[in-house]
Amino acid sequence: MRRDRVERIARVLKAIADPTRLQLLHVIQTSPGGEACVCHLTEKLGLRQPTVSHHLNKMAAAGLLARERRGTWVWYSVDREGMDAVQGILRSPVGALT
Repeated sequence: MRRDRVERIARVLKAIADPTRLQLLHVIQTSPGGEACVCHLTEKLGLRQPTVSHHLNKMAAAGLLARERRGTWVWYSVDREGMDAVQGILRSPVGALT
C-alpha cells in the first residue's frame, strides 16, 4: 500500500474518530433537509461556537461535509461522496486500499 494513500485514509478516519464529530454527523444527517446551521449545532450539543466550528472544519477538510454560507451563518450537510469513501474504506481489506 502506498504511503500517500495510507496517509489520506488516516486523515479521513481521524476526522471522524472523535465523539463530538460523530455527534455532529448524526445531528446533521437527521436534521430536516439533511443540513444544519452552526447556530443550531451549538444549541443541540451544548458547545461553544468556536469548538463546533473547529470540528466542522476538520470534517469539511476531510471531504465529509459540504458547507454553504447563508448570510452570517454557515450551513453544513453530509458530503455523500466523502461518506461513500469512508464506507468503502471500512468494507475493504487493507490490501485492497492500494
